[in-house]
Amino acid sequence: VYAFFKKNQVSRKILTLLFVPEIVAILSYFVGRRMIEELELMPASYCLAQIMYLIIISEISLYDANETAVDSLAESGSTGFIFFDFKEKYLGSNNAARRIFPGLNQLTVDLSMKREPEVYFLMDPWIQTYAEDETKNTEYYETENRIYRVSLSPLIHHRKRKGHQLTVTDDTDSRKYVLAMEDYNEKLHQDVDKATEHLKEMHNRLILGMATMVESRDNSTGGHIRRTSEGVRILLNNMDDSSFSDSFREKMIKAAPMHDLGKIAVPDSILQKPGRFEPWEFEKMKTHAREGARIVHEVLKGTDDEEFHHIAENMAHYHHERWDGKGYPEGLKGEQIPREAMVMAVADVYDALVSKRVYKESMSFEKADAIMLEGMGSQFAPEMKEVYIKARPALEAYYSSVKKEEEEAAKAKEDQARKDLCTTA
Repeated sequence: VYAFFKKNQVSRKILTLLFVPEIVAILSYFVGRRMIEELELMPASYCLAQIMYLIIISEISLYDANETAVDSLAESGSTGFIFFDFKEKYLGSNNAARRIFPGLNQLTVDLSMKREPEVYFLMDPWIQTYAEDETKNTEYYETENRIYRVSLSPLIHHRKRKGHQLTVTDDTDSRKYVLAMEDYNEKLHQDVDKATEHLKEMHNRLILGMATMVESRDNSTGGHIRRTSEGVRILLNNMDDSSFSDSFREKMIKAAPMHDLGKIAVPDSILQKPGRFEPWEFEKMKTHAREGARIVHEVLKGTDDEEFHHIAENMAHYHHERWDGKGYPEGLKGEQIPREAMVMAVADVYDALVSKRVYKESMSFEKADAIMLEGMGSQFAPEMKEVYIKARPALEAYYSSVKKEEEEAAKAKEDQARKDLCTTA
């Protein structure tokens, strides 16, 4: 009774087994005397007590943490041992473990670890992780100035697994060294990544500069690069296709400004012509697709990102191909056309229809929409029809905002010109 109320480190199971033969012996003495005079029950109670004591002997070593662990390590006080059965009942721990985890002092042997939340919420996730995958058998526990390594392993008793053993060792010095090396490596990676990003940024600016230079020679009103890039983004955002990874989509958006680089090889007399092209002029203009692929290939030669190189080259080379095979420069048909070029073609044509050019006014959204839908399955891939329809509201909203910006910019320019005229007068 004293141990039950005062000794938390004594197994309740053992105490119960000790208590049973005591009660049985007392009951046998009084009951046997008063009720069954011809039968002596006391020898039977002694036999029961012997059986109980044998059970206690077989079980008692399971609750002795210092006997279960290696004696020299347990006595040294530097290594902690903690034991739980498969039902997460606390089986015991040594002094070192209780110094590191004071909450263990509040646990009672043979009762669930859930009775002490400090221990349960810390160690239960470790045990669950280890139970699911025994290769994940190492955890780290940090105090204010020490770092402990907790190794989980099976608790073996009589060659059978009885639960889980947690071995706790002070790993402060080695862990701090590892963390210092990790910090150094992380900083080194950050420096390398920063330098790499700087080079990529310079590379991208060079490409964008080349595209802008080409655009400045074109007969459009400008902004074609920015608009088509946004058009590609909007189309991709409305494309439910797992074959395009997030990385692939980002590279398509990044490559979009390069699709017309080949126009740098087209003479100004053709590129800046305000009216319709003569047949021979149109044939010269069509060369910009193949020439663009060549330029992209040379510009991106040797890049580490082969996928981006391939995407950019395809978008430049094939964005004027048609699904029915009547496009240029290669006359590809159907699935022969790379899918990134199919997306680029829709964004490019839509921009040409709804944007103002030197030789034409911008087309209404309704008229442009009719032309785009009519081209699905002939000029554009049939699969792009659903994508375009889903993207149509976002495209119209974007181009409406662009138109508003252009009108405001034109008005501001006109007002400034008027002010300059008044000042001169």
